[in-house]
Amino acid sequence: MRAWCLVPAASVLALAAASASVPVAAPRSRLAPAAVVIYAAPVAGRVLRPFDPPTTPYGPGHRGVDLAAAAGTPVRAAADGTVTFAGPVAGRGVLVVEHADGITTEYEPVRPRVARGARVRRGEVIAAVAGRHPGCADGCLHWGARRGAGYLDPLTLLRPLGPVVLLPWRRDG
Repeated sequence: MRAWCLVPAASVLALAAASASVPVAAPRSRLAPAAVVIYAAPVAGRVLRPFDPPTTPYGPGHRGVDLAAAAGTPVRAAADGTVTFAGPVAGRGVLVVEHADGITTEYEPVRPRVARGARVRRGEVIAAVAGRHPGCADGCLHWGARRGAGYLDPLTLLRPLGPVVLLPWRRDG
């Protein structure tokens, strides 16, 4: 007997690649509430440095993307959420927003315009680029995304899942 499961076609390869290179923490509960979150880029700049996940949790890599943005550029919330951190880290301003799907997005170097606990909407100005990020000669916004302890490429949040396809589910035994 063959069982079937529904899997978004575009997510099959993305999930395989992500799970092979970046650890993802287990959900807090066995049945996490389903949430659909729509993401948008926080600034309009081109990608200066792509996501380069570490091979180990403490290994070298680039845990986000660097987007071209001059000092003072408004930074917009990538999606609706709640600010969980807004303040300095190692001399740079950092802002973290938690979203309903369990993903957190991180923005730096910024001057936050919202405080911890604030509810924000996708597209709302939440900060301004301020300071320098290592590796960006002309200024940029470092945009990161995490699910639990695992980092993921924030650019994948901008792509729709695409058509849902039916795949065979193998039952051994």
